Amino acid sequence: MHTLGKMSASRLLISIIIMVSGNISQPVLMDTNAMLCCPPIEFRNLIVIVWEIIIRGQPSCTKAYRKETNETKETNCTDKRITWVSTPDQNSDLQIHPVAITHDGYYRCIMATPDGNFHRGYHLQVLVTPEVTLFQSRNRTAVCKAVAGKPAAQISWIPAGDCAPTEHEYWGNGTVTVESMCHWGDHNASTVTCHVSHLTGNKSLYIKLNSGLRTSGSPALDLLIILYVKLSLFVVILVTTGFVFFQRINYVR
Repeated sequence: MHTLGKMSASRLLISIIIMVSGNISQPVLMDTNAMLCCPPIEFRNLIVIVWEIIIRGQPSCTKAYRKETNETKETNCTDKRITWVSTPDQNSDLQIHPVAITHDGYYRCIMATPDGNFHRGYHLQVLVTPEVTLFQSRNRTAVCKAVAGKPAAQISWIPAGDCAPTEHEYWGNGTVTVESMCHWGDHNASTVTCHVSHLTGNKSLYIKLNSGLRTSGSPALDLLIILYVKLSLFVVILVTTGFVFFQRINYVR
């Protein structure tokens, strides 16, 4: 009975398909080139290579290669930016060029061999660098924005001020705009620094605080005010000149 048990166990192990798996979290910067690799299996041992691509809101895409017939087949694959790196018999890796924000998803390579199936999966996270701006909105109050980043950026101040709760604006494409506004009313700091932390890299901007009159909420509005004042002065000068001109004409008559 003991020998029979060993034989049955051996046959059972032989009949089971061996699955070797691994999932990798893969962040990649938008507008760059991403390369995803299959498990390191020798080509002479391969039967079939399959890439499964699962992207939210789209049908699952499958790219397959059969060694015996040297044929490739694609199902529901419409994105021309996702391709084999080379011909599958030369290189089984997948490339995305260029990476777009819509490429967030799960990518899995399955390699079938006589010894079983081996697969490797990637949770692809597309990163977007936020655009950072800093301006003074009013007397000794500054506003720092990290616009359309993915994921959301984090904002801190040096020195720390009296800050309102950080605001987050979520966009339909998955990006987030973060805004932080702080006031240094009783602080003697003349210059403050906004530090933005993000997976794509950190950035710092500084601004000198104005202790005089209140300023407008944005540089564009400041420009409009200046133009309005200049235009008003021009109109006054024009009206005055015209009045003097007509007075002289009437006097000549």
